[in-house]
Amino acid sequence: MLFKAHTLDAIARGDVDLAFRRWTRPTVKTGSRLRTKIGSLLIGEVTLIEPEKCTAEEARRAGFEDVAALERDLGKGDGSLYRIVIAGVEADERTSLRDEMLSQTVIAGLADQLGRWDKAAGHAGYHRKILQLIADHPGMAAADLAAQLDVEKLKFKRDVRKLKEVGLTISLDIGYRLSPRGRSFLDGR
Repeated sequence: MLFKAHTLDAIARGDVDLAFRRWTRPTVKTGSRLRTKIGSLLIGEVTLIEPEKCTAEEARRAGFEDVAALERDLGKGDGSLYRIVIAGVEADERTSLRDEMLSQTVIAGLADQLGRWDKAAGHAGYHRKILQLIADHPGMAAADLAAQLDVEKLKFKRDVRKLKEVGLTISLDIGYRLSPRGRSFLDGR
């Protein structure tokens, strides 16, 4: 489930607390979290609704002037209409990890984790190579970084997301950079 930047800004201000999507099946569940640039959105109730039951108040709570504007945005499309309550926004837990300086115990734990990922990928040292490549070329496009490792771009991006999950990388508009935690891990301190 994606949100446009202006909608995320409105959610952060508290102006928007509903969303509507047409889906063949929902991509979020009640009680789940959705990571975004503004933090983790807390997903409240996800309800299947009939389009004609959408009210003007709900359209405004979703950031639209009226129901007609919401309908234009949704289009006819395939799938059923769902109303998604945005129950709040919390800080992305990865953000606090990024600035954490590492003890030798944490470094060893991360090295073990990367070792397991490397084994699953069938390439010893592969994830450390990704980190070094990002350190050497911050802001370089994912396709160019992937080409330097001779891997498919989508696989590379998936692997960088794993590193981001443990707070080692930060996504930029184009490419990535190491977080302070990632730099500390790569330097072994």
